[in-house]
Amino acid sequence: MIIAQISDLHISGPEGRPELDYATSDHLARCVAHLNVLDPRPDLVVASGDLVDQGTAEEYQRLGAILKELELPWRLLPGNHDQPELLRQTFPDHDYLPAEGPFLHYAIEEGPLRILALDTHMPGEIGGGLCDHRLDWLASRLDEGAGRPTLIFMHHPPFESGIELMDRNGYLTDRDKLGAIIARHPNIERIACGHLHRPVTVSWQGTVVTVAPGAAHQIGLDLRPDGDVSVVLEPPAYHLHVWKPDIGLITHTSYVGEFETFTTSLKERTAAMEGKSESA
Repeated sequence: MIIAQISDLHISGPEGRPELDYATSDHLARCVAHLNVLDPRPDLVVASGDLVDQGTAEEYQRLGAILKELELPWRLLPGNHDQPELLRQTFPDHDYLPAEGPFLHYAIEEGPLRILALDTHMPGEIGGGLCDHRLDWLASRLDEGAGRPTLIFMHHPPFESGIELMDRNGYLTDRDKLGAIIARHPNIERIACGHLHRPVTVSWQGTVVTVAPGAAHQIGLDLRPDGDVSVVLEPPAYHLHVWKPDIGLITHTSYVGEFETFTTSLKERTAAMEGKSESA
Protein backbone atom coordinates (compact mmCIF):
# COMPACT_ATOMS: atom_id res chain seq x y z
CA MET A 1 0.00 0.00 0.00
CA ILE A 2 1.28 3.47 -0.93
CA ILE A 3 -0.11 6.73 0.49
CA ALA A 4 1.00 10.05 -0.97
CA GLN A 5 0.94 13.05 1.37
CA ILE A 6 0.76 16.55 -0.06
CA SER A 7 0.73 19.43 2.39
CA ASP A 8 0.64 23.21 2.70
CA LEU A 9 -0.79 23.93 -0.75
CA HIS A 10 -1.75 27.55 0.10
CA ILE A 11 -3.98 28.06 -2.91
CA SER A 12 -4.99 31.73 -3.11
CA GLY A 13 -6.91 33.95 -5.48
CA PRO A 14 -5.09 35.05 -8.65
CA GLU A 15 -3.98 38.29 -6.95
CA GLY A 16 -3.07 36.71 -3.63
CA ARG A 17 0.49 36.87 -2.37
CA PRO A 18 1.06 33.07 -2.43
CA GLU A 19 0.03 33.00 -6.08
CA LEU A 20 1.99 36.06 -7.13
CA ASP A 21 5.14 35.30 -5.12
CA TYR A 22 5.24 31.51 -5.06
CA ALA A 23 2.99 30.33 -7.93
CA THR A 24 1.17 27.96 -5.59
CA SER A 25 -1.54 26.89 -8.04
CA ASP A 26 1.04 26.07 -10.70
CA HIS A 27 3.09 24.06 -8.21
CA LEU A 28 0.03 22.09 -7.14
CA ALA A 29 -0.93 21.41 -10.76
CA ARG A 30 2.59 20.11 -11.40
CA CYS A 31 2.37 17.99 -8.27
CA VAL A 32 -0.92 16.49 -9.47
CA ALA A 33 0.61 15.70 -12.87
CA HIS A 34 3.61 14.12 -11.13
CA LEU A 35 1.38 11.90 -8.98
CA ASN A 36 -0.71 10.85 -11.98
CA VAL A 37 2.28 9.26 -13.74
CA LEU A 38 3.85 7.47 -10.77
CA ASP A 39 4.44 3.77 -11.30
CA PRO A 40 3.24 2.11 -9.17
CA ARG A 41 0.48 4.56 -8.42
CA PRO A 42 -0.37 5.48 -4.84
CA ASP A 43 -3.55 3.95 -3.46
CA LEU A 44 -4.51 7.23 -1.82
CA VAL A 45 -3.48 10.90 -1.63
CA VAL A 46 -3.97 12.80 1.64
CA ALA A 47 -3.73 16.60 1.60
CA SER A 48 -2.73 17.37 5.19
CA GLY A 49 -3.79 20.95 5.73
CA ASP A 50 -3.30 24.57 4.74
CA LEU A 51 -5.13 23.67 1.58
CA VAL A 52 -5.84 27.34 0.86
CA ASP A 53 -4.37 30.58 2.18
CA GLN A 54 -7.21 32.80 3.42
CA GLY A 55 -10.03 30.29 3.71
CA THR A 56 -12.32 31.90 1.11
CA ALA A 57 -14.89 30.26 -1.15
CA GLU A 58 -12.95 31.39 -4.24
CA GLU A 59 -9.79 29.70 -2.98
CA TYR A 60 -11.58 26.42 -2.30
CA GLN A 61 -13.12 26.53 -5.77
CA ARG A 62 -9.64 26.99 -7.27
CA LEU A 63 -8.34 24.13 -5.11
CA GLY A 64 -11.12 21.84 -6.31
CA ALA A 65 -10.50 22.73 -9.96
CA ILE A 66 -6.85 21.63 -9.64
CA LEU A 67 -7.43 18.51 -7.55
CA LYS A 68 -10.19 17.23 -9.85
CA GLU A 69 -7.38 16.43 -12.32
CA LEU A 70 -5.92 13.99 -9.80
CA GLU A 71 -6.57 10.48 -11.11
CA LEU A 72 -6.20 8.92 -7.66
CA PRO A 73 -8.50 8.82 -4.62
CA TRP A 74 -7.85 11.85 -2.43
CA ARG A 75 -8.81 13.03 1.02
CA LEU A 76 -8.65 16.46 2.67
CA LEU A 77 -7.68 17.57 6.18
CA PRO A 78 -7.76 21.19 7.43
CA GLY A 79 -4.83 23.23 8.71
CA ASN A 80 -4.66 26.60 10.43
CA HIS A 81 -5.21 28.53 7.17
CA ASP A 82 -8.42 26.64 6.43
CA GLN A 83 -12.05 27.26 7.32
CA PRO A 84 -13.43 23.80 8.16
CA GLU A 85 -17.12 24.64 7.65
CA LEU A 86 -16.49 26.25 4.27
CA LEU A 87 -14.26 23.33 3.32
CA ARG A 88 -17.11 20.94 4.12
CA GLN A 89 -19.59 23.05 2.14
CA THR A 90 -17.31 23.25 -0.90
CA PHE A 91 -16.76 19.49 -1.07
CA PRO A 92 -20.18 18.00 -0.18
CA ASP A 93 -19.38 14.81 -2.11
CA HIS A 94 -16.53 14.03 0.29
CA ASP A 95 -18.75 11.99 2.57
CA TYR A 96 -15.82 10.79 4.70
CA LEU A 97 -15.93 14.27 6.28
CA PRO A 98 -18.39 14.43 9.21
CA ALA A 99 -21.65 15.99 8.04
CA GLU A 100 -21.94 18.08 11.20
CA GLY A 101 -19.96 19.09 14.23
CA PRO A 102 -16.96 21.41 14.61
CA PHE A 103 -14.22 18.93 13.70
CA LEU A 104 -13.27 17.23 10.43
CA HIS A 105 -11.56 14.09 11.65
CA TYR A 106 -12.21 10.65 10.19
CA ALA A 107 -10.96 7.08 9.87
CA ILE A 108 -10.13 5.11 6.73
CA GLU A 109 -10.58 1.43 7.48
CA GLU A 110 -9.97 -0.10 4.04
CA GLY A 111 -6.61 -1.62 3.24
CA PRO A 112 -3.89 -3.25 5.32
CA LEU A 113 -2.89 0.04 6.96
CA ARG A 114 -5.52 1.83 9.04
CA ILE A 115 -5.55 5.63 8.64
CA LEU A 116 -6.78 8.16 11.19
CA ALA A 117 -7.04 11.83 10.19
CA LEU A 118 -7.04 14.16 13.22
CA ASP A 119 -8.27 17.76 12.98
CA THR A 120 -5.90 20.12 14.87
CA HIS A 121 -7.42 23.38 13.58
CA MET A 122 -7.94 26.11 16.20
CA PRO A 123 -10.07 29.07 14.99
CA GLY A 124 -8.00 32.22 14.67
CA GLU A 125 -4.78 30.53 15.78
CA ILE A 126 -1.57 29.72 13.90
CA GLY A 127 -0.76 26.84 16.19
CA GLY A 128 -2.88 23.74 16.61
CA GLY A 129 -4.67 22.21 19.53
CA LEU A 130 -6.56 19.15 20.70
CA CYS A 131 -9.50 19.53 23.05
CA ASP A 132 -10.83 16.68 25.17
CA HIS A 133 -13.41 15.84 22.49
CA ARG A 134 -10.73 15.26 19.86
CA LEU A 135 -8.44 13.41 22.22
CA ASP A 136 -11.33 11.15 23.24
CA TRP A 137 -12.15 10.51 19.59
CA LEU A 138 -8.56 9.52 18.87
CA ALA A 139 -8.30 7.31 21.95
CA SER A 140 -11.55 5.53 21.06
CA ARG A 141 -10.51 4.91 17.46
CA LEU A 142 -7.12 3.58 18.57
CA ASP A 143 -8.76 1.28 21.12
CA GLU A 144 -11.12 -0.02 18.43
CA GLY A 145 -8.20 -0.84 16.15
CA ALA A 146 -5.78 -2.16 18.76
CA GLY A 147 -3.22 -4.36 17.04
CA ARG A 148 -3.87 -3.02 13.54
CA PRO A 149 -0.98 -1.04 12.00
CA THR A 150 -2.09 2.58 12.00
CA LEU A 151 -0.99 5.82 10.33
CA ILE A 152 -2.18 9.10 11.87
CA PHE A 153 -2.37 12.29 9.81
CA MET A 154 -2.62 15.72 11.40
CA HIS A 155 -1.53 19.17 10.30
CA HIS A 156 0.45 20.46 13.28
CA PRO A 157 3.53 18.55 14.51
CA PRO A 158 3.65 17.70 18.23
CA PHE A 159 7.31 18.64 18.69
CA GLU A 160 9.62 21.63 18.42
CA SER A 161 11.62 21.57 15.20
CA GLY A 162 14.44 24.00 16.07
CA ILE A 163 13.10 26.59 13.60
CA GLU A 164 12.56 29.16 16.33
CA LEU A 165 9.70 31.31 15.05
CA MET A 166 7.75 28.34 13.73
CA ASP A 167 8.13 26.64 17.10
CA ARG A 168 7.04 29.74 18.97
CA ASN A 169 3.68 29.86 17.22
CA GLY A 170 3.22 26.80 15.12
CA TYR A 171 3.42 23.51 16.96
CA LEU A 172 0.67 21.56 18.65
CA THR A 173 -0.49 22.33 22.18
CA ASP A 174 -1.84 19.55 24.42
CA ARG A 175 1.20 17.49 23.49
CA ASP A 176 1.42 15.76 26.86
CA LYS A 177 -2.15 14.47 26.67
CA LEU A 178 -1.67 13.36 23.09
CA GLY A 179 1.66 11.74 23.91
CA ALA A 180 0.11 9.67 26.70
CA ILE A 181 -2.46 8.29 24.26
CA ILE A 182 0.13 7.56 21.57
CA ALA A 183 2.48 5.82 24.01
CA ARG A 184 -0.25 3.28 24.88
CA HIS A 185 -0.51 2.07 21.28
CA PRO A 186 2.64 0.45 19.84
CA ASN A 187 0.74 -0.35 16.62
CA ILE A 188 1.02 3.31 15.52
CA GLU A 189 3.47 3.14 12.63
CA ARG A 190 3.72 6.85 11.96
CA ILE A 191 2.28 10.27 12.72
CA ALA A 192 2.45 12.29 9.49
CA CYS A 193 2.20 16.07 9.78
CA GLY A 194 2.58 19.22 7.71
CA HIS A 195 2.76 22.92 8.65
CA LEU A 196 6.55 23.35 8.70
CA HIS A 197 7.07 23.33 4.92
CA ARG A 198 10.14 21.14 5.39
CA PRO A 199 10.81 17.39 5.61
CA VAL A 200 11.52 16.62 9.27
CA THR A 201 11.69 13.34 11.21
CA VAL A 202 11.73 12.68 14.95
CA SER A 203 11.19 9.77 17.33
CA TRP A 204 8.31 10.59 19.70
CA GLN A 205 6.36 8.59 22.26
CA GLY A 206 7.35 5.22 20.85
CA THR A 207 6.62 5.99 17.22
CA VAL A 208 8.05 8.10 14.38
CA VAL A 209 6.72 11.55 13.46
CA THR A 210 7.38 12.89 9.98
CA VAL A 211 6.66 16.32 8.55
CA ALA A 212 6.04 16.61 4.83
CA PRO A 213 7.66 19.32 2.70
CA GLY A 214 5.44 21.91 1.06
CA ALA A 215 3.75 21.09 -2.21
CA ALA A 216 4.36 24.77 -3.01
CA HIS A 217 7.11 26.75 -1.27
CA GLN A 218 9.48 25.72 1.53
CA ILE A 219 10.45 27.44 4.77
CA GLY A 220 14.15 28.21 5.08
CA LEU A 221 16.19 25.92 7.32
CA ASP A 222 17.30 28.45 9.93
CA LEU A 223 18.26 26.84 13.26
CA ARG A 224 19.68 29.96 14.94
CA PRO A 225 18.04 30.80 18.29
CA ASP A 226 17.28 34.29 16.96
CA GLY A 227 16.54 33.10 13.43
CA ASP A 228 13.78 34.46 11.24
CA VAL A 229 11.23 32.68 9.05
CA SER A 230 12.04 32.93 5.37
CA VAL A 231 10.60 31.36 2.24
CA VAL A 232 12.97 29.57 -0.13
CA LEU A 233 12.00 28.47 -3.61
CA GLU A 234 13.29 24.94 -3.27
CA PRO A 235 11.45 22.43 -5.46
CA PRO A 236 7.93 21.51 -4.36
CA ALA A 237 7.80 18.02 -2.90
CA TYR A 238 5.61 15.48 -1.15
CA HIS A 239 5.93 12.32 0.93
CA LEU A 240 5.26 8.77 -0.16
CA HIS A 241 4.44 6.44 2.73
CA VAL A 242 5.01 2.86 1.61
CA TRP A 243 3.57 0.07 3.75
CA LYS A 244 5.36 -3.28 3.63
CA PRO A 245 4.02 -5.77 6.22
CA ASP A 246 7.38 -7.48 6.66
CA ILE A 247 9.23 -4.16 7.17
CA GLY A 248 6.75 -1.52 8.32
CA LEU A 249 6.12 1.96 7.02
CA ILE A 250 8.81 3.53 4.83
CA THR A 251 8.64 7.25 4.02
CA HIS A 252 10.23 8.75 0.90
CA THR A 253 10.50 12.40 -0.16
CA SER A 254 9.66 12.91 -3.84
CA TYR A 255 10.58 16.19 -5.56
CA VAL A 256 8.41 17.69 -8.27
CA GLY A 257 10.22 18.95 -11.35
CA GLU A 258 12.31 18.01 -14.34
CA PHE A 259 15.69 16.74 -13.18
CA GLU A 260 18.40 15.17 -15.28
CA THR A 261 18.48 11.41 -14.79
CA PHE A 262 21.34 8.99 -15.41
CA THR A 263 20.28 5.38 -15.59
CA THR A 264 22.85 2.63 -15.23
CA SER A 265 21.75 -0.96 -14.78
CA LEU A 266 22.96 -2.95 -11.81
CA LYS A 267 24.66 -5.41 -14.19
CA GLU A 268 26.60 -2.61 -15.87
CA ARG A 269 27.71 -1.16 -12.53
CA THR A 270 28.77 -4.59 -11.25
CA ALA A 271 30.76 -5.27 -14.41
CA ALA A 272 32.46 -1.89 -14.14
CA MET A 273 33.43 -2.51 -10.52
CA GLU A 274 34.78 -5.98 -11.36
CA GLY A 275 36.83 -4.42 -14.16
CA LYS A 276 38.34 -1.93 -11.71
CA SER A 277 39.20 -4.71 -9.27
CA GLU A 278 40.98 -6.77 -11.93
CA SER A 279 43.01 -3.78 -13.16
CA ALA A 280 44.09 -3.00 -9.62
